[in-house]
Amino acid sequence: MSAGFLIVDKPAGLTSNAVVGEVKKATGEKKVGHAGTLDPMATGTLVMAIGNVTRLIRYIQDQPKEYLATALFGVATDTLDADGAVLSREPMDFRPEDLEGLLSRFTGAIYQIPPMVSALKKDGRRLHELAREGQVVERDARPVEVHQLEMISVGPGPYPQVEFRVVCGKGTYVRSLADDMAAALGGHAHLTSLRRTRIGSLKASGGVTVDDLHSWKEYLITPLEALSDLPKITVGEETANAVSHGVPFVGGELVSIPEAVSVRVVDSAGDLIAVYTRDGDQARPEVVLPR
Repeated sequence: MSAGFLIVDKPAGLTSNAVVGEVKKATGEKKVGHAGTLDPMATGTLVMAIGNVTRLIRYIQDQPKEYLATALFGVATDTLDADGAVLSREPMDFRPEDLEGLLSRFTGAIYQIPPMVSALKKDGRRLHELAREGQVVERDARPVEVHQLEMISVGPGPYPQVEFRVVCGKGTYVRSLADDMAAALGGHAHLTSLRRTRIGSLKASGGVTVDDLHSWKEYLITPLEALSDLPKITVGEETANAVSHGVPFVGGELVSIPEAVSVRVVDSAGDLIAVYTRDGDQARPEVVLPR
């Protein structure tokens, strides 16, 4: 089979690893990876790499991610989402404009303390493993990037449902963002729904559902398409042959690419053959694909 990428519209209730298993079963391919975990309750864009293109996953993971989220303000859970146990209920009285006025505080380069229920490691162990044992350990705040944060609606009542849209960089926890916004208003919050609408330009709306994976070949996209957020350069056959052997360049076509930027290198047939970057006068390979 041809290697390539699938955009899967993940349903609620499945782990990302379970979706990997479903893709392996449908495609018959053992080598499958995904570009960014979604929590079991979350839905939406889960990008799958099939075959030898798993080496390209990092270029998708680095792209901004867009989410639509709903949070219940005034109710805290131990996981910061609806899958957790309720820790407290305290009515919150605030106006939509109060929350709107806080959004700039959570936009741009910010610091977050990762939730206990996460895949990060502390002293060699996953935080979620420690959390299942009832442990709460010290976590360092980490820098993340929130590109856009937009409030969509604030519901009525002492425990308002707040809908918001966020575009953020990798490593950002939307559930932590919701609770941090509530904390700025004097309370707590947890996510009741989360949908990842896109990673870069790859959207859930163009993806296959888990139930339709039997038709996966109809949804397979090429590595060139999957990495469409990277700049592209098309090279002649002589350069393409050298690129396919991972040759660095100090002259020629590739020295014209932007410095310190990952660039798709495409042959005259329109196939992605490598990803190169330039450092000073030298263009060198980051990933080379077999031709």
